[in-house]
Amino acid sequence: YLFVLVGGMFTMTSSKEVTYPTVVNKAFQIGEKLRYRVTYGFMDAGEAVLELKSTTKKGANRELMHAVGSGRTLGGFNAFFKVVDSYETFLDKKGVFPWFFVRRVDEGGYKINQDYAFKHDKYKVDNGKGKEFKIPVGIQDMISSFYYARTLNFKDMKKGKTFEFKCFMDDEIYNLKIKYVGDETITIRKGKFSCHKFVPVVQTGRYFKSEEDVNFWVTNDDNKIPVLVKAKIPVGVVKMHLVEWSGLKNELKSKVK
Repeated sequence: YLFVLVGGMFTMTSSKEVTYPTVVNKAFQIGEKLRYRVTYGFMDAGEAVLELKSTTKKGANRELMHAVGSGRTLGGFNAFFKVVDSYETFLDKKGVFPWFFVRRVDEGGYKINQDYAFKHDKYKVDNGKGKEFKIPVGIQDMISSFYYARTLNFKDMKKGKTFEFKCFMDDEIYNLKIKYVGDETITIRKGKFSCHKFVPVVQTGRYFKSEEDVNFWVTNDDNKIPVLVKAKIPVGVVKMHLVEWSGLKNELKSKVK
């Protein structure tokens, strides 16, 4: 009876231990920096930068990477609708999921301040404003999703292949889905790139009504870098294209010479 009791206690204790997801990351490394230009029609409307840095900060005593993102309007668009956005996420090195997320948005005077503390070991996230939400272990945030998606296995994809993962945004859990629609060679300012083309699988009630409203192209190499995003909006088409890169983990073999 004593052995059964002790065994039962051990089982109850061990069942509470969290198993963190792990990924194989061959796509990016600390030191990578990507710069994008946002265009509206023929005009440069803004730019966005994503950079991956080292950090001594830890999450549940696990080693992290520090991803920093920024976005701003350029030139005359500042007078029309000024945007100054900054994002930070501290990513688990082994699992590429967030432990801390910081968002500072100022878009035409509309401001958002968010400070999320992900407690994956407790299946919770604290929104920094006195509320906690239940989450599955390994859920993503707005910036970590960019990096996590690059760890997905694109080998031998067939048209229609769909990838899905969960993301915590604005105090809600969303199912993000992207669908592979084929390979294309595209031309942007920095030349020609061989790419995989994807579309988001649009959910009912979201801003974009059709899968064709958003398209994005990812390098057909080990880096898996989005080089072009094209979105239809009510007043035209907005594009975000890669204009500068450094610190890549792999050779950019997708660039057509």
